[in-house]
Parts: sequence; C-alpha cells; structure tokens
Amino acid sequence: MSRKPARVAASPANSQAKAVPTARKSPSGTDKDKPLIEDIRLLGRILGDVIREQEGQAAFELIEQIRQLSVAFRRHADQSADKALKKLLKGLSGDQTVSVIRAFTYFSHLANLAEDRHHIRRRAVHERAGDLQEGSLALTLQRLRKAGITPAEVMQTLAQSHISPVLTAHPTEVQRKSILDAERAIARLLTEREAGEARLPRELADNEAQMRARVTQLWQTRLLRFTKLTVADEIENALSYYEATFLTQIPRLYRDLEQGLQDKGTAGQALAPFLRMGQWIGGDRDGNPNVTAETLELALKSQSDMVLRHHLTQVHLLGAELSVSAMLNSVSPAMQALAERSPDRNAHRQDEPYRRALTGIYARLAAT
Repeated sequence: MSRKPARVAASPANSQAKAVPTARKSPSGTDKDKPLIEDIRLLGRILGDVIREQEGQAAFELIEQIRQLSVAFRRHADQSADKALKKLLKGLSGDQTVSVIRAFTYFSHLANLAEDRHHIRRRAVHERAGDLQEGSLALTLQRLRKAGITPAEVMQTLAQSHISPVLTAHPTEVQRKSILDAERAIARLLTEREAGEARLPRELADNEAQMRARVTQLWQTRLLRFTKLTVADEIENALSYYEATFLTQIPRLYRDLEQGLQDKGTAGQALAPFLRMGQWIGGDRDGNPNVTAETLELALKSQSDMVLRHHLTQVHLLGAELSVSAMLNSVSPAMQALAERSPDRNAHRQDEPYRRALTGIYARLAAT
C-alpha cells in the first residue's frame, strides 16, 4: 500500500504509542480520532507481541530502537538520533534487515486497515447526524433537487446511460491474495469490535485472539511472490474483488438510488440498469503474447462460474427466509404457477410457494 500510515507514532514494537499531531486540531478533532488511535495501538501491540513470539526479544527490541530513533529525528529534528539510526541500519545483518522491513511493512498495512475502518465510522456518524458529506449520494441527489432537476429526469438520464468501470491487468502487483485475504479478515474483526462496551469481555478477548491468529498468519506468510503473475492468476485475482465487493455493493447502490429518487412522479418505478462492470483481463489485445483464445475462454468461464456460484448462494439464503405459508397469506397467481412448476415435491413445503419456486430457480441455475 502506498498510503501513509495513520497519524500515530505506534509501531510493531510499541504497545504504549502516543498520538503524533500532524496539524493543529480542535479538541473535537482529537476526540473523533480517538477510536482510530485506539485501533492502531491495538494492532501495533498485537503485531509487537507476534514479533516477540516469532522472532525473539532481541528482534523486538531492535525494531523498537529503530522506531524510537526515527520518531526522535522526525519529531524533534534530533541530529544525534539521525546519526545513530543511520549507523544502526548500516550495521544490520541480512536477516535483521528482512525482519525490520517486514515489521514496518505490516504495521503500515494494519494502520491503513484501521484508517479505512475509521472512514466508515465517520461516515456513519455524519449520516446519523443528518450531516451530508461531500461526495455522498445523498448530497448529490439533494443538489440535483435544489437545481430543479426532478427524480424522473434523473431516472430517465440514467436509463440512457452506460457506465462501465473496467478492471485491467496489473502484472506488477506484488501483494499476494493470501495477504489480502488475511487483511480483510482483520478488517472484519475490527468491525466486530465496533460495539465497544456493549460487547462482553470474553467476546472481546475472543475477537483479539482471532486477530492475533490472523496477524501471526501474516507474519508467517511470504510478502512477495517467487514468480511473475500468469494471466490465469490475474483472472483469479480480479474475480476475488467481485466476490468481496461488486456483487454485494452494486445492488446496494441501485437500492439507495431508487430510495433517494422516490417521489410522486417515480413511485413504484424501478431504476433501469446503467452500471455494468467490465474487465479486459484474459481478453486484452494490447500485444501480450500470453493472451490467447484459450485465456479468453478461461476468463469467460471463470466469470460465469463465479456469478452462478454467487446467485446459487443467494437463492439458498433467500429460501431460508421465505417460509411464507399460502394458508396464512395470499399469493399471486403468477407465484403459484411458478411454485407448481418446481421440482420440489416435499410434503412439508406444499403450502410454501416461495420456497418451492426458489427450489425451481436453484435447479435451473445449477443446471446452467
């Protein structure tokens, strides 16, 4: 990651980190960043513990010494600290250099995860207060209304639009999917802690234990690949973003837009699809000799398999929710006809048309 770590002088070896101001802040600014600082300290402490456990006390103390000298020079322009730091770094062995680089690289990654979580946290605070943030969908729709542009006009414009963000291949991408998956798991665990004092102490302890296991996994995993990415690797990496983001977030975008555009003139109208993801990985024709008809076929098959797998999962989950009984609720003739065409003949579900219909949909998807 190229982003700078969060504004805290924490480190992999420092469990008592203190906030380092990068600009003057009001007390309210300090208060709003307190959860971010706490998250970074937690992650820094866990990483420090993992380094001590995996590499030994000497490695831990070396990293802490480098951190202290770096902070002294950067914060106070301490020239003696700068001189001592350069001398210390010059005298490192190959193994020590690798440990130091890995420690501060992983700390930077973890700090970025905490920052990402804090951005989400701050957006939620603004939304609850009715304070629309710059760049938000709600503020954009509000400005359109103030400009005299009606929801019906917006929907008509979107219906005539085609927006297609395209994923491209990045053969120089150095981060491994194993690293990204572990970091996503840590991000989820940070989100789980958001309840704060509402969570039981044993739940927080279990959460931290899981986080420690993931950080240990990071430390024991190679940061870089031995070999260059193949086209098949690039295809697999790109599809992981669909599963982690696009397949869930694009429907939410449509939902939020439809809700934001509802008025008397658009009531009950569905938003026409205008956003379609694209990618050229596996099918680009920019001179890459490794891209062939076979890789294009692989890309298309991989995309189809991924989308079908996603929809099968969602249909299964929907079936668990829709236990609606026709004995207690009226069902439209179209739904009843769909249920009758289902291969589901289970006697326990004969009064549950939605589940029977979904069984038929699932069977058709599975046979595709």
